[in-house]
Amino acid sequence: MTERPPGSISIMIGDAELQLLPDRSVHWLNASTLLVADPHFGKAATFRAAGIFVPSGTTAATLSRLDALLDATGARRIVFLGDFLHAREGRHPSTLASIDSWRARHASVEMLLVRGNHDRRAGDPPPSLEIACVDGPRIEGPFALAHHPVHVNGAYVLAGHLHPAARLRGAAREHARLPCFWFGAECAVLPAFGEFTGVSDVHASAGDRLWVTTGEEVIALAALDALRRA
Repeated sequence: MTERPPGSISIMIGDAELQLLPDRSVHWLNASTLLVADPHFGKAATFRAAGIFVPSGTTAATLSRLDALLDATGARRIVFLGDFLHAREGRHPSTLASIDSWRARHASVEMLLVRGNHDRRAGDPPPSLEIACVDGPRIEGPFALAHHPVHVNGAYVLAGHLHPAARLRGAAREHARLPCFWFGAECAVLPAFGEFTGVSDVHASAGDRLWVTTGEEVIALAALDALRRA
């Protein structure tokens, strides 16, 4: 049995065990599958192509984090829940070369992209990356894998797109805005994985469950308590 990575939390959806990982991803333990939403590779390159200076190195940092996650979980498969590439302008040769080298290091790992809105504009990853691409939702076991949160009869949806975060305030007026995992009655939204992505405040309903991540630890919050602190 795979040991739970430090700082993670395990939850059950039916008979499926999901490990919520501090590095903004989910390990579906039963399927040995790492679920990653919204990496947005090439976003910084897109900004630079438009003449807007942003720091370089975000692709290398994101790929390094994926290396660490594969080592920590032993996952044999990665499913990207949309927005693998940010835009056509981000398909810079150096960006694609870095991803290609990373893919070669993990040639035995099966990879699947459930297309998101940015993928439709940026295009699928190059065939050399050997990443299968499908439109969602894709039914696998008890789950429907999707980019946009949607309703799917008979399946629990795992999605991205919203880049969820929770605003927290303390008694001394200190505050923090942290990426979070947002689990509702029929759908869960994963935090964005990419280095260069924004966040959006969640609009949780009664009964929803939130787990924020500090980057080192996943912490459970009652959704309504989190909203009261906002």
